Amino acid sequence: MSNNSFNYRTFDLPPLPAYTLTPLPPLFPPIPDKLSTLLLPIIAYWTLSMFFHWIDTNDYFPQYRLHTPAEVAKRNKVSRWEVIRDVVIQQVVQTFVGVLLGMTEPDDYMGKEKHDMAVWARRIRLAQRSIPGFLSVVGVDVTGLANKLDRSHPTLASVISGGHYSTMTTSFFDNGKEFHAPAFASWELLLASVLYFYFIPAMQYLVAILVVDTWQYFLHRAMHMNKFLYNTVHSRHHRLYVPYAYGALYNHPFEGFLLDTLGASIAYKVAGMSTRQGMCFFTGSTFKTVDDHCGYALPFDPLQRLTSNNAGYHDVHHQSWGIKSNFSQPFFTFWDRVLGTVWTGGDVSARYEKARLAAQKAVDLDLSPKTTITHSDPAEGTSQLLGPYGEDIKNASDLVSIPEPELQPAVIAGKAKIQAATSRQQILDDKEGGGPDVLREETAEEQEAKSILRRSPRKRAKSSSKETLAGLRERVSGAGGMHRGAGIIGVDKGR
Repeated sequence: MSNNSFNYRTFDLPPLPAYTLTPLPPLFPPIPDKLSTLLLPIIAYWTLSMFFHWIDTNDYFPQYRLHTPAEVAKRNKVSRWEVIRDVVIQQVVQTFVGVLLGMTEPDDYMGKEKHDMAVWARRIRLAQRSIPGFLSVVGVDVTGLANKLDRSHPTLASVISGGHYSTMTTSFFDNGKEFHAPAFASWELLLASVLYFYFIPAMQYLVAILVVDTWQYFLHRAMHMNKFLYNTVHSRHHRLYVPYAYGALYNHPFEGFLLDTLGASIAYKVAGMSTRQGMCFFTGSTFKTVDDHCGYALPFDPLQRLTSNNAGYHDVHHQSWGIKSNFSQPFFTFWDRVLGTVWTGGDVSARYEKARLAAQKAVDLDLSPKTTITHSDPAEGTSQLLGPYGEDIKNASDLVSIPEPELQPAVIAGKAKIQAATSRQQILDDKEGGGPDVLREETAEEQEAKSILRRSPRKRAKSSSKETLAGLRERVSGAGGMHRGAGIIGVDKGR
């Protein structure tokens, strides 16, 4: 396919080059790119999930675990086969929607790159036309300045004079006649190539990220703030009170379609991505979603360092005391912070080992004392308005029926206390998912762990700075009967 229609006689601008379109070869021959776009997110999902399963079953990096294996096996209220079943269902729906989406996309061709780059070079040339007028407004003698720079900096002189490059011309033949027209400066072509190949795609990815973050935040938040939506749809995902990697897409099928599949498809369309850009976006989003549910705060994991929305941040949202905070996913925490739904109870790494001493949290997680896995500041609990929690706390009627000890874990006063109280109310409302039992189990475990640590002050005092979570787990396991679950990480063999 070729293009022979050109505006060659627009001699005040450089002509656009001719081009011939040919089908774009597949990135992974012989698989068509549209099929690769459907397959790669699924491959990425299970590959990264099995990586985290491998390091967990081999007990690698225990110092970076957010939860003990016993917690993973005991606290989750769904079996491994139910998780796998629902994930596969969502991926089937995702693939079906992807096929329909691919049918609306044109076939991909190559050969027009130089033409499109020249279009951007023309826009740069046209933008230079406004420079003389702008300089005149601020009192600059454009003609005098251009003449002064002409000998030492001829290109700069041409830019100042409005993009008139008198010495840069090109010739071509049209219907047997020779024509002369302006040519592009080398800097114009270089800037156009940067814009075309790097800046514009980067902006498309940014737009797609903003769209999917916005879509997921407001729908996700609605599913927590609306009691019917939570109990009917979203509570299924939260039966994984201790998230693990391959449970990232464990959802009600309707939620999986609405929140993930449809949201990513809309972002792809709004950003105007090509098939290969969509391939990268969908696959990258999948990696990020799995990583956010992996259960590890790995300091060498780039996905957990690029943004503050990481495994530690999202894990708070899965806990009984933080379920009505940290709604943002999968990339940034912008909407949580703007709308006041970010967790304000500070760093919770001590709580993840059932009341480890606060002074040991940085040692146990091998993190700097100034670093938290939640990026939460307790000061926000006194400075931020209650926002969406104002009415929720008034409606938390079931809380009065819980004995005081079962209101554990205790949190600092202020907004975090409201967030924890309304989160516990939402857990209680999920009676089908065993919500009341979850609170009772958590309280018993925390009280028992506190008792064990109180009985061992000398052992704590001698703890080495290199002590890991594994050591504390052994102490708790020996006294409290906690055990490592068999099978795939995240579930026991039964429930």
